Amino acid sequence: MLDAVRLRNARNFSGGPGALPETILQQLHESMLCVPEVGMSVLGISHRSEWFAAVVAEAQRNVRTLLGLPDGYHVLFLQGGATQQFFTFPMAFSRPDGPSPEYLHTGYWSGKALAAAASRHRIEVAWSGKDAGFKVLPRARDLTLSPEAPYFHYISNETVDGVQFQETMGRDDVPRLCDMSSDFLSRPCEAQRYDLIYAHAQKNLGPAGVTIVVIREALMDKVPPGHLPEFMDYRTHAAAHSIYNTPPVFAIYAVMLATRWLRDDVGGLDKMDAINRRKAELLYAAVDGSDGFYRGRADAAYRSIMNVVFNMATPELEKQFLQASAQAGFSGLNGHRSVGGMRASLYNGVTIEAVEALVQFMHDFRKRHCV
Repeated sequence: MLDAVRLRNARNFSGGPGALPETILQQLHESMLCVPEVGMSVLGISHRSEWFAAVVAEAQRNVRTLLGLPDGYHVLFLQGGATQQFFTFPMAFSRPDGPSPEYLHTGYWSGKALAAAASRHRIEVAWSGKDAGFKVLPRARDLTLSPEAPYFHYISNETVDGVQFQETMGRDDVPRLCDMSSDFLSRPCEAQRYDLIYAHAQKNLGPAGVTIVVIREALMDKVPPGHLPEFMDYRTHAAAHSIYNTPPVFAIYAVMLATRWLRDDVGGLDKMDAINRRKAELLYAAVDGSDGFYRGRADAAYRSIMNVVFNMATPELEKQFLQASAQAGFSGLNGHRSVGGMRASLYNGVTIEAVEALVQFMHDFRKRHCV
């Protein structure tokens, strides 16, 4: 039974919540019964305890270390997911009578972000990939962006559409905001060039329930006093060290373990990036070398290291693939409900061995169905 559970956990290619390394799952399993230094379950430890304050402090330090963050930034652990951030920063940093913030529309989730902002104030869509089916991305050199915009926003990796930026976008003289939910701490990042980075944890860093926000103090201080509800004000949570109200203790503890694993076991983001790129190379080689049996959706120049999206000749064949993959112990390979097809998410917790097993399955499935 335990071996079967391990296999299912290892072969979890879900778009989120995603796979976690077995060593972290084991620590979480043990902590649900008893955290040794406290003598009780993590699920019942007070968020006002010294132990939890130390957990938050280490998680913040780990994020700073992994990103190489300079002074002048706050690392916050918030609730509400990326969706709450879609509404929070437009309220914080743009004005109805001022210049419009600029957005890139590169897929499903950036569409959600710009719709949330547009419900508050005017926005400018600086580039859209809608007419191209969200299969391509703009190059930084090809964008014409305003120096007057209160901020510029984009999403670094589109989980649904399988495209990912490989360069930092935006102007250095305009606040740069980025949703990195699905590739945060999966690779090195020019963190000092961003004014706000946000990422919910359930892709690469833990279970659902906590969103990490890295925000430049100078940007945070631009919000006029009383302009935001207290709970949505970044300064409120910075002053309270992310323990303003009852936070998701278990989820933040998991993030602490995951960032410790990245720091100590993996050896940093350069090494994590090399592992993730190897996984993507293996899977894209299986798609590209299938003589059209598997059909990648994103343009090869822009496709994601994190989310490999592909289709097959017919919906019926795709259905057979998903059924057979589930029987073989794989999970989470169905594409997003908005686009269908298949998607294999290669988050930090997915091993090279799991990808090799998926590639072998894809090869065998193709042999059985090619005539």
